[in-house]
Amino acid sequence: MNLGINDRLIRLFAGFGMVTVEYLSGIDWDIILLALGTWGILTSAMGFCPFYKLLGHSSCPI
Repeated sequence: MNLGINDRLIRLFAGFGMVTVEYLSGIDWDIILLALGTWGILTSAMGFCPFYKLLGHSSCPI
């Protein structure tokens, strides 16, 4: 686990926002928004970001 609570909340709200915009609009970026939104929701739910692991970063206080 390498995501703190603030990071997880930001990712969760941003992910839901992107998925909602993708669902409500008919723009050409729908696949990209869906992928990024899903990524944000999944990393928030798991509390782990593989990119943070690669960079050696952690926002989790433990």
